[in-house]
Amino acid sequence: MHNTISLATATKPPQGLSPFDETTAPSAPHERPGPCLDELFIEVGYYQEKKHGQGAAGDVFLSKKTSDGHLISVLSDGLGSGIKAGVLATLTATMAMQFVAEDIPIQRAARIIMKTLPVCKERNISYATFTIVDIDGMNRVRIIEYDNPPYVLIRQSVECEPIKKMLLVHRRGVPKKSPPEPFTNARMYYSAFEALPGDRLIFFSDGIPQSGMGSAPFPLGWGNPAVHSYIQQEIAEKPDISARELAQHLVFRALLHDGYRAFDDITCGVIYFRKPRKLLVLSGPPIDSNRDRELADLFTRFPGKKIVCGGTTATIIGRELGRPVRVCLKDIDPEVPPASSMEGADLVTEGIITLGKVAELLEQGPRFDRFRANAALHLVEFLLDSDHIDFVVGTKINEAHQDPSMPVELEIRRNIVKRIASLLEERYLKKTTIRFI
Repeated sequence: MHNTISLATATKPPQGLSPFDETTAPSAPHERPGPCLDELFIEVGYYQEKKHGQGAAGDVFLSKKTSDGHLISVLSDGLGSGIKAGVLATLTATMAMQFVAEDIPIQRAARIIMKTLPVCKERNISYATFTIVDIDGMNRVRIIEYDNPPYVLIRQSVECEPIKKMLLVHRRGVPKKSPPEPFTNARMYYSAFEALPGDRLIFFSDGIPQSGMGSAPFPLGWGNPAVHSYIQQEIAEKPDISARELAQHLVFRALLHDGYRAFDDITCGVIYFRKPRKLLVLSGPPIDSNRDRELADLFTRFPGKKIVCGGTTATIIGRELGRPVRVCLKDIDPEVPPASSMEGADLVTEGIITLGKVAELLEQGPRFDRFRANAALHLVEFLLDSDHIDFVVGTKINEAHQDPSMPVELEIRRNIVKRIASLLEERYLKKTTIRFI
């Protein structure tokens, strides 16, 4: 059993869950008070498993932050599986992303997509389904769904059920008078609400509720009610679970039902509205040794998690604060030097080699579970579990890296940090700052 509050039936809806219509919403952000993106971070995480035996996924998940403060996420599921489904899903998701980013109202964008998508002649349905989420700078959420499982909204550990408006769109190529109605018109569902801190929005492809179909425990599949119960159970057991982790858990559970051979493409996206988690990454000694104390003060005063990258950097901070640095011999890796520990630091790693590996991992993500556990992977986990990441980069040149016998991949520290920050912002929608010292 899972707890659900329906906006249509609740006598007193939870705070802030009053639905608003796109046409009645204020046109200017400053007209409505409330938390803005600067005060509330929106974490977006997703996880995906392609159908067993296929070389490519038939589901596509895209996310983007626009210059005017909107965050857009799209999940599209192509009909069937493999390359053909992937191409159709990519076409759908890309169109949706582009239309909404160009300020076309979400309902109109969905109608254009529906009229553009090809229709399967045998089954008389569109070749791709979609869920489009548009969040503006005042945390007002607009969602439109077509044939994907209904999204789940969790607020204050309770599942809420926003009021949805059905939109009918005539299917392309089908005579308007052809009965029955479901075959002549596609049904989309539109909903809108204002998000509050702690809200979670979970949406997924049908590979999750249909997982395990035909098996003894789930002859008809896992089912939406059971999926919703599982989501609430996960959040109850770990209230601060990240969007990325929750999406991963949901996909892993569906995969378990399929005997670790996915019967269909499985994708889950999670959007989590939360107070930002801050992370400080210190790497490199200051250009002037007289500023060593300043570096140590930055370390002690920072109100969040702290990581030190670089043996010399750790030595300086340890010396200034009187804290020893100890090497950890766990997760020994032939490519990445081992991590160390120091009081007050959540992680201490080697510098350039580890940061270079971090950049590689971020470029290859988001399936980080396939990589070996080492200091670089631990650092990636910290980066992705954080929202605001402050890099402080020492600019003193390390003579060891000027040795011509060293690999050419060893870029100077500032370039690697810029590359990591760029990946975090563009691909993982994090907020970063870089300060040189």
